[in-house]
Amino acid sequence: MSQSQVWHPFTQHALEPAIPEIVRTEGAYLHKADGTRILDAISSWWVVTHGHRHPRIIKAIETTAASLDQIIFAGFTHEPAERLARALVGLAPPGLDWVFYSDSCSTCVEVALKMALGYFRNIGAPRSRIVAMEHSYHGDTIGTMSVGARGVFNAAYEPLLFEVDTIPFPAARREQETLDRFEAVTRDRHAAALIVEPLVLGAGGMLMYPAWVLTELKKIAEASGTLLIADEVMTGWGRTGTMFACEQASISPDILCTSKGLTGGVVPLAATLATDAIFHAHYSEDRKKTFFHSSSYTANPMACAAALANVEIWHDEPVAERVAALSARQAAGLRRFGDNPYFADSRATGTIAALDLRTGSAGYLAEIGPKLRAFFLERGLLVRPLGNVLYLLPPYCITDDELDGLYDAMEEAGERFGARP
Repeated sequence: MSQSQVWHPFTQHALEPAIPEIVRTEGAYLHKADGTRILDAISSWWVVTHGHRHPRIIKAIETTAASLDQIIFAGFTHEPAERLARALVGLAPPGLDWVFYSDSCSTCVEVALKMALGYFRNIGAPRSRIVAMEHSYHGDTIGTMSVGARGVFNAAYEPLLFEVDTIPFPAARREQETLDRFEAVTRDRHAAALIVEPLVLGAGGMLMYPAWVLTELKKIAEASGTLLIADEVMTGWGRTGTMFACEQASISPDILCTSKGLTGGVVPLAATLATDAIFHAHYSEDRKKTFFHSSSYTANPMACAAALANVEIWHDEPVAERVAALSARQAAGLRRFGDNPYFADSRATGTIAALDLRTGSAGYLAEIGPKLRAFFLERGLLVRPLGNVLYLLPPYCITDDELDGLYDAMEEAGERFGARP
């Protein structure tokens, strides 16, 4: 293959070796051009749920493409979008009755932020402060960077970002500090919305907190008239053990963002679900109250068809049982690290397992990160550590033997790269 002119995401090309070409995907594997295969232990950046190229999803795309391609969604509609909206409302926590489509993880969060500010402006009680959680990550567009943790990801773009109020991550035995800070912010700042990743902060290091904290945050938000935005882009579609993580806290957010697993990880699509109150704050004979947002590929019919097929798979196949089984296997796999001196803070929520490798440095730019990635790739495993944080977030079709092999490799990585306390 000739020299590539492709600029890859989150890639320092001056330091990376030659980037392998993938020619086929199937199940839990990526197949390289040279015939070798790689076990996709992170679901290709957390998107693939049932496995690569699930035949029902691929068939739905092919069937739809025979009659529909992209249609402008301002002033027009189509059956896949209508059916999917009804299905999403049926699956989501109660009270989320309206579905706004977009095309990526970041855009559905941008939509949520704009909905929240538009709601308060249109009801005549303008609020503009957004509250975010420490260590959070919500995307790479301007708004989503603004509500995420400040650091290496967005330092160059600081002049473009707006200020937010931050509450501390609810670390074990310090959860009350988070709740107290949020209560103070809502009292003093009249916040418009709190945005959170429910139960698991992904790019921040697979940090996990208990469901009761989310329940209490929702109570504080309700008492102060603050909207709660649940960024379920990563945590939805079974990743945390339930369809949506909010279910474990027995709450309904005011706005919910979903993408990644929405189509089973096959094609891009996102949706932002909102309450009737938020929709009707924008429903008016005054055109200035219109919700002014769109993406060129909003509600792409083939993507909507893929998402519908994904929903049908959840209904027709024992996906919930697969999620429960994988969750149990992840918890069991982590138990072997209980007294391993090279690792700390083993943790799991649903199908997501993580632990910290003891090294001389921590954080996303820790030098150990690229070394670990290369170590796993040499063994035919796609594991992409967050600095010294190792995590497994595989598709639900992974077998026991494949998962055991991943944990064996993690133990070996600890012996090679870890440092005793």
